[in-house]
Amino acid sequence: MSSPSLSDLGKREQAALDERGTQQRRACSNATWNSIHNGVIAVFQRKGLPDHELYNLNEGVRQLLKTELGSFFTEYLQNQLLTKGMVILRDKIRFYEGQKLLDTLAETWDFFFSDVLPMLQAIFYPVQGKEPSVRQLALLHFRNIITLNIKLEDALSRSRARVPPSIIQMLLVLQGVHESKGVTEDYLKLESLIQKVVSPYLGTYGLYSSDGPFTHSSCILGK
Repeated sequence: MSSPSLSDLGKREQAALDERGTQQRRACSNATWNSIHNGVIAVFQRKGLPDHELYNLNEGVRQLLKTELGSFFTEYLQNQLLTKGMVILRDKIRFYEGQKLLDTLAETWDFFFSDVLPMLQAIFYPVQGKEPSVRQLALLHFRNIITLNIKLEDALSRSRARVPPSIIQMLLVLQGVHESKGVTEDYLKLESLIQKVVSPYLGTYGLYSSDGPFTHSSCILGK
């Protein structure tokens, strides 16, 4: 058997170097992603970010967009970050009912809308201009994971319910967020909640009005 040529040895050495380079890039990407993950979760947990961390996270996002993960960035953002973050917020209020639910949901929305949402937009500033936007994704996740997954309809339907202004703001803000596939079942569920606090209300299928502030609404205009 003949000995390997210098050419073969050179190719093997180059292949080994390429493989090590690939592994190093992947390790760097994983470390960057973990840093972004931890930063975002800290925001949802009300821990805030250390000084200069926002700049570091911006740079991390820019780096990831240039790697093989770039094309999957939106999927990672939705499944790994926004979902976990919303579950953190929801788990603190999911077992509440009635007035307690309305009051704590209002506080949760105020925190999310005033603190979390602007910080998410700041962290992911490098992806601005892409659709769906970070703001849109975050609001849709808040709607689907929190607003539509607690006993909000029951709380709003109680005769002596006192609806905080933040709840009305929340519902109207979420109403303005649409998915690319058009009107969905979740969007119609949201409209059914809005009808309990806004009257008259012009929804997808017409103008709604209610006899009282928390009674079931009836449609004035036909579908």
